[in-house]
Amino acid sequence: MENDNSGFFEKVYKVTSLIPPGRVSTYGAIARYLGSAGSSRMVGWALNNCHSMGEFIPAHRVVNRNGILTGKHHFGTTSAMEQLLANENIMVEDDRVIDFAALFWDPCREL
Repeated sequence: MENDNSGFFEKVYKVTSLIPPGRVSTYGAIARYLGSAGSSRMVGWALNNCHSMGEFIPAHRVVNRNGILTGKHHFGTTSAMEQLLANENIMVEDDRVIDFAALFWDPCREL
């Protein structure tokens, strides 16, 4: 991994921006795609920071490996992440993406 986190963060933003509307990915899948399989938390930190970026990064499309909205507290309100997903016809119940396996977008396979 790079010593400069900003380079890694930029790569996370680039991959996250490629997740199609109506699909979700995971912190781990993005980390694996970037060649840093053990850096799931770093992907999360990058996405927590992306709200200060000048461009829209669809961080709401990234969930944990079980489809749980673990990052929901970083969206202003605890329901904002779920609402953004609902706007893309992704249904959530008890903070978990319904039909997660069918909606999962793996950058290692898709890109």
